[in-house]
Amino acid sequence: MEKVITFNELRRIKDSLPHGSVQKIAEELNLEEDTVRNYFGGADYVHGKSVGFHAEQGPDGGVITLDDITILEKAKKILSDLNIAH
Repeated sequence: MEKVITFNELRRIKDSLPHGSVQKIAEELNLEEDTVRNYFGGADYVHGKSVGFHAEQGPDGGVITLDDITILEKAKKILSDLNIAH
């Protein structure tokens, strides 16, 4: 499933995650941690893979189209379980 989100909103979600969440998501999905970081706007393609992150410049950091929302949904679930607004 594809999702359009602003870059700043995506970064707010990532920045709200507790320490260790990227590792937890990576382990649950059998991915490299850098692949999960790339999903949230990172750019380490030596250790991580591309994740269908398509950026268009614009207000609020621009618009990001995510080809797959699995990582985003995992992050939102972690925040929801901890009652952290996202």
